[in-house]
Amino acid sequence: MAETPIHDLDWDTVPSPCYVVDTRILERNAQIMAEVATQIPQLSVLLALKGFALWAAFPLLRPFLSGCCASGPLEARLAREEMGGEVHAYAPAFSDVDLADTLPYADHLVFNSPGQVRRHLATVRGAARPMEIGLRVNPGYAEVEVELYNPCAPCSRLGCTREALDADPGLIDELDGLHLHVLCEQGAETLARVVAALESNFGDVLSRVRWLNLGGGHWVTKPDYNRPLLIETLRGLLARYPNLERLYLEPGEAWAVDTGVLVTQVEDLSHNSMPLAILDCSATAHMPDVLEMPYRPTIHGAGDPGQFPHTYRLGGLTCLAGDVIGDWSFPEPLRLGQKLVFADMTHYTMVKTTQFNGVRHPSIALWDGADLRILRRFGYEDYRNRLS
Repeated sequence: MAETPIHDLDWDTVPSPCYVVDTRILERNAQIMAEVATQIPQLSVLLALKGFALWAAFPLLRPFLSGCCASGPLEARLAREEMGGEVHAYAPAFSDVDLADTLPYADHLVFNSPGQVRRHLATVRGAARPMEIGLRVNPGYAEVEVELYNPCAPCSRLGCTREALDADPGLIDELDGLHLHVLCEQGAETLARVVAALESNFGDVLSRVRWLNLGGGHWVTKPDYNRPLLIETLRGLLARYPNLERLYLEPGEAWAVDTGVLVTQVEDLSHNSMPLAILDCSATAHMPDVLEMPYRPTIHGAGDPGQFPHTYRLGGLTCLAGDVIGDWSFPEPLRLGQKLVFADMTHYTMVKTTQFNGVRHPSIALWDGADLRILRRFGYEDYRNRLS
C-alpha cells in the first residue's frame, strides 16, 4: 500500500484541492545538498527555479545553497529579489528585450549557440556590472529514455555541438565558462559517463575556461544516489583541468523530491465498463507530467489495479476527454467527499500548472509538523487577470 512521506497530517484539515509541502523534508534535502558542497570548496550548488519556485520556502533553503539558475528575466528577478546569492540565467534564445530585462538581475549569462553569443556580446560586455558569459554545449551523449526530455536527441535545439563551435573558432576566447544539461533524474554513474563524453568532445575547450556548469538532473537526495562517486567525478575534473576555478550543479528535483503532496477530493462516482471517480483536480491542469512524461504518481493508501478489491479510473474536472489520471485500486469502495493524497507533487508539478477550463487552481500550503500554513488560495481574479 502506497504511503506519502508526510505521516502526521490529518488530511481532513486540508482544503481541497491543495498542494502541501513539508518543510522538514525540504530541509533534509537541503542539508544533503549542502553536505556535498562542503566537500569540494570549488563547488557551488544552485536551485533550478524551473523545477521548484515556491519562494515562500526560500528562507529555509537560503543557508544551504549558493543561488539560483533562471530561464529568463522573470525567474532571474524572482531569484534576485526572493533568494539572493548568485543568479545564473540561460535560455534557448534571448531576444533583445528579454536580455535587457535579465541583465539587472543575473551574474552569469549562458547562451545556447555561437550566434546568440555574437549577437549579444557587446551588450553584455557593456553592462553596468561585470557579467560572466557561458555557452551551453551538447556533449553528444545522454541516457534519457523519454525523447521529450532528451537534450541530445537528433536535431536537438539545445546546446552547441562541436561542429557548430568549430565553425567559429574565435568564440572560445569570449567565453568564461561552459554549461551542459543532459541528465534527467539520474545518478552519479550516468554523470561520470557524460563527463567522459564531454571531455572527449570539448576537452580542449575545458582547458581554456574558468568554470563548468554541469546543469541539473542530478538526483543527489535519492537514498540510493552514489554521492561518493559524484564527489570523485567532480574532484577528477578539477585535477585534470586546474584552470577551472569553479564547478556548478543546478538541480531542481533534488531539492524538492518527495517534499509535497496534492490533496484532492472525490466529487462523483459512476460506472462505464469499470468504476469511475471524478476528482476536484485535473491531470491536464494540475499534474501535467502524468500525461506528458508519462508519470504515474502514488496515492496514499492505494495500489496498482487489481491489487486491492476495488479498482477505479480516476479522472479530472476539465472537459478534455484525455484528462485521466489513471487506474488505482483501494481496500474499500471510494466515497463522495473522500480525500485522496497524491505523493511527490512538488518538483516540476507546481511550476507547470494552469487554469485551463477555468478549473480552480489548488491552494498552496506549508506543513512543519505542527502548523499547516495556507500560503495562497486562488480565485476568479487569478483566472481573469491572466489573459487580459
